[in-house]
Amino acid sequence: MKPPGSISLRQPRCGRRLPAAAACRLTLLPLLGRLVSLLLLLHGSSCPRARAAAAAADLHWNETAGGTGGVLADEENTFQQNKSSNSKNNTYSNAIQKEITLPSRLIYYINRDPETPYHVLDTRARHQQKHDKAVHLAQASFQIEAFGSKFILDLTLNNDLLSSNYVEIHYEDGKPKFSKGGEHCYYHGNIRGIKDSKVALSTCNGLQLLTNYYPLIVSLNMGGTETLQTESSSEWPYLSELQWLRRKRRKRAVSRGVFEEIKYLELMIVNDHKMFKKHRSSNAYTNNFAKSVVNLVDAIYKEQLNTRVVLVAVETWTDRDHIHIHPDPLKMLHDFSKYRQHYIKQHADAVHLLSNVTFHYKRSSLSYFGGVCSVTRGVGVNEYGLPLAMAQELAQSLAQNLGIQWEPAARKPKCDCTESWGGCIMEETGVYHSRKFSKCSIAEYKEFLLRGGGACLFNRPTKLFETTECGNGYVEAGEECDCGFRMECYADCCKKCSLSNGAHCSDGPCCNTSCLFFPRGYDCRYAVNECDIAEFCTGDSGQCPPNLHKQDGYACDSNQGRCYNGECKTRDNQCKYIWGSKSSGSDKFCYEKLNTEGTKKGNCGKDGDRWIQCSKHDVFCGFLLCTNLTRVPRVGQVQGEIIPNSFYHQGRIVDCSGAHVLLDDDTDLGYVEDGAPCGPQMMCLDKKCLPIQSLNISSCPIGSNGKVCSGHGICSNEATCICNFSWAGTDCSIDDPIRDTGSKKDEGPKGPSATNLIIGSIAGAILVAAIVLGGTGWGFK
Repeated sequence: MKPPGSISLRQPRCGRRLPAAAACRLTLLPLLGRLVSLLLLLHGSSCPRARAAAAAADLHWNETAGGTGGVLADEENTFQQNKSSNSKNNTYSNAIQKEITLPSRLIYYINRDPETPYHVLDTRARHQQKHDKAVHLAQASFQIEAFGSKFILDLTLNNDLLSSNYVEIHYEDGKPKFSKGGEHCYYHGNIRGIKDSKVALSTCNGLQLLTNYYPLIVSLNMGGTETLQTESSSEWPYLSELQWLRRKRRKRAVSRGVFEEIKYLELMIVNDHKMFKKHRSSNAYTNNFAKSVVNLVDAIYKEQLNTRVVLVAVETWTDRDHIHIHPDPLKMLHDFSKYRQHYIKQHADAVHLLSNVTFHYKRSSLSYFGGVCSVTRGVGVNEYGLPLAMAQELAQSLAQNLGIQWEPAARKPKCDCTESWGGCIMEETGVYHSRKFSKCSIAEYKEFLLRGGGACLFNRPTKLFETTECGNGYVEAGEECDCGFRMECYADCCKKCSLSNGAHCSDGPCCNTSCLFFPRGYDCRYAVNECDIAEFCTGDSGQCPPNLHKQDGYACDSNQGRCYNGECKTRDNQCKYIWGSKSSGSDKFCYEKLNTEGTKKGNCGKDGDRWIQCSKHDVFCGFLLCTNLTRVPRVGQVQGEIIPNSFYHQGRIVDCSGAHVLLDDDTDLGYVEDGAPCGPQMMCLDKKCLPIQSLNISSCPIGSNGKVCSGHGICSNEATCICNFSWAGTDCSIDDPIRDTGSKKDEGPKGPSATNLIIGSIAGAILVAAIVLGGTGWGFK
């Protein structure tokens, strides 16, 4: 369902309707619970009277009795339009309490210890040159008075929001214009004195605030009984369905799970021309709106999915729309995917379009399921809403890119969404500023990573500003370490951005608690499947190398499958993924018999209303035929009905059933996926069975023995050799045995060996003799 700004609102859950001042808000919410999501659009005048007048004219601070959140809109027409879209909202609005509030920034005066409220909210640093881009304070505090209480927000610039190569793009006379950097006024922080509270806020144009404090519009609370941990399958029945994905892994001295390791989703935002017009035809306002929305999404993903959303670029179509803006989001998604492939040159894990359009669709956004890291499928489209609503839309469409499904109401008890007011982000029912992902969503994200998806998420981008700032979490020029505020450094390893004496490192999976590097060859990121490549410490860094996987075409699953985009592709695996662990790929007889018929029971696609017959060469790349189909697939929705088929073959009954299973992005999972094997040294691509050599895959270096990587390594997706333990070189031809891999994870410096003691004793005796003789030479007795 569409979020506010574009969806219906939840009803207050009280036994009966009461006035706003009555029992519903008095009994359900504590007094401090009145601090809900604030969207304070205060304009930039420094005059208090001007601010007060603007507030009185423009600001509508709404608190719902049910605690679903506030809307403070200068987009009054948008808000009224959205209200009228749902007849239930009239009942809902009866339970709304309104209060206008004027926040203030807390500052210190000379010779005064306590903080003092100050009417100017601007966080731009003073004494800047006019031609310089605005630089905002690294830390700031604000005070908000609401419902008879005072709330103090302590904030720090979100230095993970923008990457070092962040650019802003606009168009003049049809030509793109690039500008480096941009204004950064986006903060994360907490409410002073409120344990586990979280706040995301921007200050470029007044204040735009999102807080997790009750009623927790965006839940960033990871404490108490809601702490997200890895559950066993016995504690959570849903996970037992995923056990078939897991492989037995060898024991390792040190490793971090793919979910526990911080991931970085590098995102590019594109604003269409109507978005530009919506924001007063101002490039700065349009870009700041996009950055504000991404800042809110980053706050959700950071705590819920251990994933940072990093903005690498914002493109605004200032001259015209560069694709056809259509109320059908599916058509627009396909067109935008083509636009990205042909015109966007910036590196990004996903590119999303923000459009001031109203979709003729049940949801406010659409993206390719599991498409992150793909140039063709790592895209999404999102319709305009107020910042909080748009943040929810973007959080949902990015989640689809990460392999997280929508959750129908029937799955809610199983998924254990405990948010009675806000609901969970991927619920299909109408939710209002959802605050967290459910257990099912988190399990699906883990499953996506375990299958080999999201390989691009493990490469950490660098920081935005070139100036050195100790305490921002990035090691910059003049720094040896920087723990930031994430408390990832081990105690006493790093002081004031310098390594302590004797320390080699301060943090990272290849740094032990004694501040020393783990030796080369220690496992720091395990291989999640046969097509992944385990990463090992290099012995000279505390960080794990970039995440890589095997090049497409490697054999896997006992030579029954082929690696493709980091996943082991087989018809068996695909059937299990769609229909559950008891399903498997049908007998070859089924494919050879049915897919050559060119009917709904077996085909290689459709041309208009006509089913396409598969050639005998392509039968294993056509309609997917499985055994033991369940009534409802695990992913997607069945279009039409399941097509059951069975035959008596070689003395037994063979199940040859199939179905067209569609995702929201119109992808049909009912056909054999790309990368699945279809013959010796052959794999499927777009329903055709092709030789692997014809895919034009870049080859890795070949050694003097004529073997790829000299037969001593694995060819990666970057066409580089990842050498086995005892080999080195670009082609893995240099014998380089590892001397010592026996250290424990947290062991400190090794003690002296016997040989070292003997050598040390001899060296000490020589040194004493040298001092005596030298002293005599200088006249000492």
